[in-house]
Amino acid sequence: MSLFKPKKQAMVDGRPIYVFDDLLEKPVIDEVNTALSGAAFTHTEIARPDVEAYRHWAFNMPLEKAKHLPLVQMADKVIASLFDKPYQIYRCYCNVASHGDMLFPHTDCQPNAKEMTALWFIQDEWNYEWGGETIFYNKEKDAEVVVTPKPGRLAIFDGAIEHAGNAPHRVCTKPRYTFALKYELI
Repeated sequence: MSLFKPKKQAMVDGRPIYVFDDLLEKPVIDEVNTALSGAAFTHTEIARPDVEAYRHWAFNMPLEKAKHLPLVQMADKVIASLFDKPYQIYRCYCNVASHGDMLFPHTDCQPNAKEMTALWFIQDEWNYEWGGETIFYNKEKDAEVVVTPKPGRLAIFDGAIEHAGNAPHRVCTKPRYTFALKYELI
């Protein structure tokens, strides 16, 4: 049983999704948001090989640096409390999306990899009317779970679930930051 109580819990094709709120204090969220606003994002990330022409913005963070961040340490604790088997982080990066960006459905790993993704929504404020939700799809390509990008929200899910982060709507003048941590079984 997890030490952390999810706000939402779901299964898509037998694979888990957990959503947590209020795990980080507002000053931590604000500090990370401020740091990300000055990060050196590159237009190099792709969702999948067949849409390589539509790259999106990402900032890759070295693992040794990431391990000292409160949001990585918190995600490590939540992952350890959710699963009986030990996981370790192998990749850390942040995506940024703005109105007009094209973000495609994708998976984070192969179907049998048993990897988990921890996805922090790290903007300092968000209005649900701005859009930017992360949508999780089942095998029939039908949207099954939607997660709103609330500040400081953490979604932990099986990386084999197809998902897409939607770009914000035109009325949104802020970027949508998602800080992704990829975990593999040890």
